[in-house]
Amino acid sequence: MNKTILITGASAGIGKAAAQYFAAKSWNVIATMRSPEKETELTTLNNVFVTRLDVQEKESMQPVIAEGIKRFGKIDVLLNNAGYGLFGPFELATDAQIKQQFDVNVFGVMNLTKAILPHFRANKAGTVINVSSIGGRITYPIVSMYHATKFAVEGFSESLAYELAALNIKVKLVEPGAIATGFDTAANFTGNPEITDYDAFVQGFLNLWGSKTMERTTATQVAEVIYEAATDGTSRLRYLAGQDAKAFMQVRMSGEEGYHAYMQEHWVPKNV
Repeated sequence: MNKTILITGASAGIGKAAAQYFAAKSWNVIATMRSPEKETELTTLNNVFVTRLDVQEKESMQPVIAEGIKRFGKIDVLLNNAGYGLFGPFELATDAQIKQQFDVNVFGVMNLTKAILPHFRANKAGTVINVSSIGGRITYPIVSMYHATKFAVEGFSESLAYELAALNIKVKLVEPGAIATGFDTAANFTGNPEITDYDAFVQGFLNLWGSKTMERTTATQVAEVIYEAATDGTSRLRYLAGQDAKAFMQVRMSGEEGYHAYMQEHWVPKNV
């Protein structure tokens, strides 16, 4: 029997690429998204079930899992991919913006994982793959809330991996660097017209970001890494995706002093 993966945030970017990649590998795919009525490509694939799931709506999770099991027999892998980006100075973030950042990136991951674990325990097998980010290992200026959520996902996943291993349930982290999906340009920004003290710093960082000639990883390349994590049969926890992510981790592992000096030199605006 073909294996089945449940994917969140499958309407675009990494999630859609993963749905297409796994389907091409003869997996059954439960492709979830907030507006399935808008999807026109995944619905043409026989082994893909497109359905609605908003990870901020906890009550919708069990029905989706039950329907997926009814269609395909069981679920082998959960891919927590849905994500939201909030950029800008922390002081200018509203309570609503901060709540949404954590509701999607952290509590959505936790709630859906908790919802599927009874099924995995009954099967005595299963894999949870959480799409983190190199931003869960390193930090940029003006991205504190996004980093906070990805650091939380990293810690949650690492600890969870220990407690589920004895049940033959694996937990994996995929950590992409900059990706060619427009995620950063589509990010939401904090702001307050009455506070202008951060303006020069923010613009300085955006100028730095725009000046970097980073080779962005494609969504399909990330999907290939996700497939490796799902199928390699190991208990490996972390999978870097993208040459920039690997380069950043080399700097990070060089030691705290060298890492912070590198970030100050290359990513913190000067003379602002």
